[in-house]
Amino acid sequence: MAEALVIRGRLARRVREEAERQGLSVDEYLVEVLSQSLDPKDRALEYVEAAEDLLEEAREELGKGNVRQAAEKLWGAAALAVKAYAFWKEEKRLTSHGELWEWKRRLEDELGEWVSDAWYAANTMHICFYESWCKEKDIATAQKRVEKLVKEVASLVKKEKSD
Repeated sequence: MAEALVIRGRLARRVREEAERQGLSVDEYLVEVLSQSLDPKDRALEYVEAAEDLLEEAREELGKGNVRQAAEKLWGAAALAVKAYAFWKEEKRLTSHGELWEWKRRLEDELGEWVSDAWYAANTMHICFYESWCKEKDIATAQKRVEKLVKEVASLVKKEKSD
């Protein structure tokens, strides 16, 4: 299980507001802030490890029956995997959904069409978080696809880091 840190009050509110202002989840925002001074390859690794943590959190939330939270964690894991790929490939920091889609296409060119299936599943989970219409089976199906995406990006980033 991933470690948890509790932030309360004004600081918590500021973190959440800034994350929302930038169109990021709190997890994504914190990775952005905390990894700014890292070497680009280390930063890509941070994104991958955060994506892996979100996958674990999604499994836990699904186990508790919290479908909406599991859905959003899957979306976050996929987004962080694509961000990791962009940083690994060109030291590019992605700042918009449009850039995420552009880099998803580049990742698809490198790894194959299945990347789109994983990405579409993740985007469906993002919608599910806000509209709350999906069921546990939908989450489980998307989870398999997103896990593959994170695993494949992690293998690229971690392989180079260990070389």
